[in-house]
Amino acid sequence: MATKYIFVTGGVVSSLGKGVAAASVGAILEARGFSVTLMKLDPYVNVDPGTMSPYQHGEVFVTEDGAETDLDLGHYERFTHTTTSKLHNYTTGKIYESVINKERRGDYLGSTVQVIPHVTDEIKEAMRRVAEDHDIVIVEIGGTIGDIESLPFIEAIRQFRQELGKGNALNIHLTLVPYIAAADELKTKPTQHSVRELREIGISADVVMCRVDRPLPEELRRKIALFCNVDVDQVIAARDVSTIYEVPLMFCREGLDEVILELLNLPHYERDMGRWEALVSKIKNPKHRVQVGIVGKYVALPDAYKSLNEALVHGGIASDAAVELVYIDAEQIETGSWPRELFEVDALLVPIGFGPRGTEGKIRAVRYAREHGVPFFGICLGMQCMVIEFARHVCGLPGATSSEFDPETDQPIIYKLRDLLGVEEMGGTMRLGAYPCNLKEGSLAHRVYGGAARISERHRHRYEVNQKFLPALTGNGLVVSGLSPDGKFVEIVELPGHPWFLGCQFHPEYKSKPTEPHPLFVSFIAAALAEHQRREAGEAERAGRPEPAAAMAEAEPEPVHAGRSEPAPAAGVHAAAEN
Repeated sequence: MATKYIFVTGGVVSSLGKGVAAASVGAILEARGFSVTLMKLDPYVNVDPGTMSPYQHGEVFVTEDGAETDLDLGHYERFTHTTTSKLHNYTTGKIYESVINKERRGDYLGSTVQVIPHVTDEIKEAMRRVAEDHDIVIVEIGGTIGDIESLPFIEAIRQFRQELGKGNALNIHLTLVPYIAAADELKTKPTQHSVRELREIGISADVVMCRVDRPLPEELRRKIALFCNVDVDQVIAARDVSTIYEVPLMFCREGLDEVILELLNLPHYERDMGRWEALVSKIKNPKHRVQVGIVGKYVALPDAYKSLNEALVHGGIASDAAVELVYIDAEQIETGSWPRELFEVDALLVPIGFGPRGTEGKIRAVRYAREHGVPFFGICLGMQCMVIEFARHVCGLPGATSSEFDPETDQPIIYKLRDLLGVEEMGGTMRLGAYPCNLKEGSLAHRVYGGAARISERHRHRYEVNQKFLPALTGNGLVVSGLSPDGKFVEIVELPGHPWFLGCQFHPEYKSKPTEPHPLFVSFIAAALAEHQRREAGEAERAGRPEPAAAMAEAEPEPVHAGRSEPAPAAGVHAAAEN
């Protein structure tokens, strides 16, 4: 069977959820027995989002082969069985870079290089590359119809549809049907105009997906069908739901899978949504609730931690627990303030970050968790903060820090990757992608991973633990429970005797799925739940953990090291190193 293509475009406004919609389409087609993969075409000129501020772009999702990509690829992997790679995310910058390199090599044989056909041909070739042995390729086009920068991509899919022939490709157009409170009405005009604009570019929508916050009446479906030149059953209501993992079930109720199979001339295999139904039932009917505090510097934009947020939810699913995420601004702690939430949550986590801003606040949060027996998880920079804190307050190295924060320090517990010494370029120069890690037998990490001797996890970091200081760290009780096979990189550290105190240099969140939660998040949330239950039972004083009022009274601010604190940069002015 020839590979079929589904193109997902968006109209009216951005942030309608094209990524979740595309991933959900993939999920329902997998439930029909088809092999599916997905890719994202992004119109921005950056080669990849690796140097973009999280406040501008949200999370950077890292693939197995080390590509820094759009966060929607995380949705693709969580909702389907596809494993994405550098081939699954192309930007305008990446396309033009390839075209210009070919022109410099003389690949175009002296031709005048133009958007059509050279740029559009490059886009079409990118879409062909991901097909492999898959039955269906779903291609999401970033941005909104009408944006100038997306025109080459739209033209490429117009051409590609023609080349594939009827019955081999379709376009799903996601639009907004807004509710006007003053008129007490849903309005279809923005959708009509968006579909008309798509037609002016040469593409007819085969399915009109309407984002609504309430039921879409039948008369409005008929109206949209009439003006958008589709059948009524090809107008799909994409209603707001309480969990994104209900979207595939909602699309099935709307009959979207039947419509797609008909339009693409695909066999109607039996649908099995059992695992999605069980998953959503578990999410909606939790037996327990826990609170996890995320101490970070990008807390104003939760999408900066998208995969992390979802992985914590996945960990809760395994314990029948609803996980409430409480965002705590590390800079607030750095200035000497102690947010009450820090003492009320059941567990603390310090995630990824770059640059010195907020780091001292994270280190203070680590100290509080270590000294008061609060379950703690450090990821990437979070692990580095754990090592710095332990060196300062347990090993007697008060000047311990990272050369990222103080290049002149004489106690660089964390320093730049030796492979990157002398490398000043920011884009794509970190330790990226999947690398193996050997686990220490008998450690918490070893138990969490089910006794595995070696694991593989995805990385994104430029700094590492300085092994010159390992004797001092391990001599005072810190356990290095994960090392790269060559012994070069410290991958996991933990503290025996603590309820749950573990840090990893890699990013386990990238490999967590709602139906296959990552074991580190399963174990961490189980520890948070145990802490919650102990506190409920009146054992909050266990291991010396004080109640919030007492904790705030005893937690005197530490002096911030000179040169470590800096004001937050103005919105949109983040340097690449302060990503």
